[in-house]
Amino acid sequence: MMEDYNIFVITRALHVIGVVFWIGGVAFVTTVLIPSLKNNADHNNRWELFEQLEGRFGKQAKLATLLTGISGYYMLDLMGAWGRYLQLQYWWVHLMTFIWVIFTLVLFVLEPWFLHSWFKKQANKDSDQAFSLLHRFHIILLTLSLLAVAGAVGGSHGYMF
Repeated sequence: MMEDYNIFVITRALHVIGVVFWIGGVAFVTTVLIPSLKNNADHNNRWELFEQLEGRFGKQAKLATLLTGISGYYMLDLMGAWGRYLQLQYWWVHLMTFIWVIFTLVLFVLEPWFLHSWFKKQANKDSDQAFSLLHRFHIILLTLSLLAVAGAVGGSHGYMF
């Protein structure tokens, strides 16, 4: 029993590290990188600079989402907590999973298949509009992510919102 507890603690620590790295990066992209690029006077260089800077983080974000997904799955399984998806008071588990699914779909499916090329085309057509759309999308995802983090911290310590 103690061994399971130790494994759970290590798994939760890896989960939190993954979330901090992933959502911290999203916060940086949302609050620093995109606004800086939107204010960049050289509209022709925005896309290339975004691609260069965000591209490096994209690889790290993929790793962090994988770590977070695997550790989250393992914790739910170890705790036998799959039933939480059927209980409204665990809304934060639903939200965490929803956020993870969205990011995983974007990073591993939508971006490589068409989002990357679509956004590049939009940025070349109207850079201001493209970066405003990208910024709004990131603001929504960051807001939902922070709500999930707050809910998870409170909920995992017994606070029912």
